[in-house]
Amino acid sequence: MRRERVADDIYVFTSELYAQVTAGLVVTSAGAILIDTLVFPEEAKAIRQFVEQRLNTKVRYVINTHYHADHTYGTCFFPEAIVVSSALCYEYLKTRGQVGLERTKQRTSALQEVTLRLPTLVFESGGMEIRLGEKTLELRPSPGHSDDLITVHIREDRIIFASDTVMPVPYFVDGRYDDLVRSLENLRGGGYENVVQGHGEIILRGEVEQKLEEDLQYLRCIREHVEHAIHQPDPQAYLDTIDIEKCGKSRIPLNGEVQKLHEANLKALLNHYQAMQKA
Repeated sequence: MRRERVADDIYVFTSELYAQVTAGLVVTSAGAILIDTLVFPEEAKAIRQFVEQRLNTKVRYVINTHYHADHTYGTCFFPEAIVVSSALCYEYLKTRGQVGLERTKQRTSALQEVTLRLPTLVFESGGMEIRLGEKTLELRPSPGHSDDLITVHIREDRIIFASDTVMPVPYFVDGRYDDLVRSLENLRGGGYENVVQGHGEIILRGEVEQKLEEDLQYLRCIREHVEHAIHQPDPQAYLDTIDIEKCGKSRIPLNGEVQKLHEANLKALLNHYQAMQKA
């Protein structure tokens, strides 16, 4: 696991075991707030050890940005923390999350210790604020990657943990294309010092607006290709010729996994358009 310090009291942890997924730590005089928890027990435990032994403090809150396993499985290793999420994230964890964990344990021995810990402090639409010590965290709905996703903005530092709203390639298979476009547009002009992606490298201040525009351009590109594909004799065969680089993205990030995400995006959007044609 890689640890980076992005401000005097803000850290980013990047998994070396699964898809470069990230978690964040905000340290205050009154304790710490953990934003997502990674997936494998050994990395979640390493975060806790760092907090308690190196920083000599405790995690007071854990924020689940959305219900996906790679962001929530480590929550159970912080049993004394208040777990915060949207109400929809709570419902998804209680239903989809529990079923998914049971299936995953059957094929992944490294996750046998994991138990599902449900949020204990939830909010409806509109977001909420958490004030701890000298830090204010603004939790804002940001659907698209998934319907329940939220971002976390540290007001005093102008650092935003964008979760999977911002990734090396936008990904909406478990959410909605139009929602993701709106959520990315809502991030523009935010004046952020850093944007922490849900996976991959941190986006620095001078790169943020360009990154957001590139992501929106990618989404426009795949939409255009899908709209063309539905008029072809074999839409999927046409889309199979559209690799990620034809839509302006590199295939290198996340050890090449972005190409698979791209292919899944195209298939999901094609299915959506075909369903609308039949309706």
